[in-house]
Amino acid sequence: MEAHQTNILVTGASGQLGNVFQYLAPNHPELNFLFTDKSNLDINNAEELNAFFTQHPIHYCINCAAYTAVDRAEREQEQAFAINDNAVGLLAKICHQHEVWLFHISTDYVFDGTKSSGYLETDPTGPVNVYGASKLAGERAAQAVNDKLIIIRTSWLYAKAGHNFVNSMIRLMKEKPAINVVNDQIGSPTYANDLATAIIHIILNYPDPTPGIYHYSNSGSCSWYEFAAEIKSICGLTATITPIPAASYPTPAKRPAFSILNTEKIQHSFHTAIPHWKDSLASCLDNREL
Repeated sequence: MEAHQTNILVTGASGQLGNVFQYLAPNHPELNFLFTDKSNLDINNAEELNAFFTQHPIHYCINCAAYTAVDRAEREQEQAFAINDNAVGLLAKICHQHEVWLFHISTDYVFDGTKSSGYLETDPTGPVNVYGASKLAGERAAQAVNDKLIIIRTSWLYAKAGHNFVNSMIRLMKEKPAINVVNDQIGSPTYANDLATAIIHIILNYPDPTPGIYHYSNSGSCSWYEFAAEIKSICGLTATITPIPAASYPTPAKRPAFSILNTEKIQHSFHTAIPHWKDSLASCLDNREL
């Protein structure tokens, strides 16, 4: 292996964030990305992981693999914990054995949503649904076995491709003359390209980063209704959007009413620039085929 080449394993590469890393990889010839998903690397299989890490000299692992179906997790608790907790602990352990830095992606849903100012990394956690509980368990499992660990909590993640709020809203607004969107849950939409760019920035500029938990989301905040209204405006769609309270739209999983993340720590630690969510949304939807 050439001394200057940095090898990066991206797990969950077929998912939303993993896909973005695949899109960005050609811009960074100095980084050698290895992309895997469940079809070619089972991160719940210790033998398979060990063999992979032994075969490939890896410097960093970015874990994008996750069970993200928030409502389905309420009835598929075992599956959610298998991917978001057990596999994370195992991956962190194997990374530790091979002296590999692990970047693990977590979520704003580890909090209960009762705060009124941006959540700090040190604030008490208290997930209100199975998905959040499984992600918090994964954080703790990784922390227990690996000290070369960066946990990045993000919120309301979306990208050009994949199952996300942006693509769902565009589809619904094209199919229906009117839709209802919840107006009393507040957060920060995060463009997956911005998050991936920030992680690459850290790897390139801070090869031995300070381990710990960091929050990353786009700046500014909005309700789901305001998010939908901005999507409508940028895309020039005509459907009527009516704001409704969450109580009028019951879901299997409860969601935190307030999940804004304070991002000062990651900005100060790694000099990361964080765009406003409206600018990033416009960037995502620019040239998008409608």
